[in-house]
Amino acid sequence: MSTYPENAHPILVVDDDESIRTMVHMALLDEGYDAITSINGADALKIVDQIKPALILLDMRMPVMDGWQFAQAYRQMPAPHAPIITLTAARDAAVSAQQIQADNYLSKPFSLDALLEMVSRYVTRT
Repeated sequence: MSTYPENAHPILVVDDDESIRTMVHMALLDEGYDAITSINGADALKIVDQIKPALILLDMRMPVMDGWQFAQAYRQMPAPHAPIITLTAARDAAVSAQQIQADNYLSKPFSLDALLEMVSRYVTRT
């Protein structure tokens, strides 16, 4: 994990699929966003303890700690909390998002245009 300045508020990408994580990370950087990645919910909790992300893009089904477990633990941390957009291949993507009180969701597979449009609703480019 990189050390971020206190005023930096990156987008946190949490996904166990390396290809998705890398694609999303690169797309965000190409569009001028600051981004950091995590391979599972447990790793992501360590990151959010150190930095305050502007937005969390959260896969729901991951080993070690899934999206449901991460969201529950994250919501118990002191506020403020970043908006969460779930990224899931499940047919019930809206239900998963609602279960964790996510701000929005994207169903996998998603286009980069859809991802960037969704991110732009929640984050200003740095």
